[in-house]
Amino acid sequence: MDRRPPSFYFLSAFFVLFLLFLYGPTFTIGILSFQGPQGGLTFPMRGVSMHWFADLFQEQAVGDIWGAFRRSFALGLMVMVTTVVVSVMAGLAFRKRFAGSAVLFYLAITSLVIPSILISLGVGLIFNQLGLKIHWATSGFGSQLTWTLPFGLLIMFAVFNRFDRSFEEAARDQGATAWQTLRHVVLPIIAPSLIGVALFGFTLSYDEFARTLLTAGSYNTLPLEIFGMTTNVTTPVIYALGTLTTLFSFAVIGSCLLLVWLMGKRRARFGSDAGKGL
Repeated sequence: MDRRPPSFYFLSAFFVLFLLFLYGPTFTIGILSFQGPQGGLTFPMRGVSMHWFADLFQEQAVGDIWGAFRRSFALGLMVMVTTVVVSVMAGLAFRKRFAGSAVLFYLAITSLVIPSILISLGVGLIFNQLGLKIHWATSGFGSQLTWTLPFGLLIMFAVFNRFDRSFEEAARDQGATAWQTLRHVVLPIIAPSLIGVALFGFTLSYDEFARTLLTAGSYNTLPLEIFGMTTNVTTPVIYALGTLTTLFSFAVIGSCLLLVWLMGKRRARFGSDAGKGL
């Protein structure tokens, strides 16, 4: 058996340190959220309990935690659905070259490199100039789309570039219309990618702070509410909130991965049944 070179152990140790750098703060928040009733914001811990999680469900002296959560959840769903629909439509449109397609593509993804706070400021100014009310469901929704749509477009462009058109040709040979081909052939095949785009849209919106800062209006989303709490909350209840929101994000991601896995199993089963039929 060949001995591993010293570089292997060095790189392994570096990778472990990198993981600690990524997830260490999250684990620290999670641990501190289980402090006892007399616990503070730093180590050492003063007892272990679920006190601060229970406290979250009591009326808070400051902030509107659950109202902010409902707004972030609703906004995330709005952004998710819009991102999926627009990304699919754009992916279908860009399958054929047309005049100005390259320029339009680069304009669509340029917002990824523009500082987020400038996007928020620009959207807020536009709404002010048009005499429209700044609100999380309008201006906040628009500013977040500048963040989620480019990711959705990049994913769908890659998916359709690899898409085998022979499936569509076979459907048309069987007499299927363009809509039937899209509904019964194209969309089922790219369904896992659609789930990925939906996941990107929801999670990026749910956690977004900078692009919502100047466009949320009088009602905070959850990231803005948590930021506001850091200035006036001096108990581990804020850590409990952070732990629950993190678990919620992991639950959403896990649900999407499970759905993709189930779809893959179903497709493999149908493929096996079709092969036996032949």
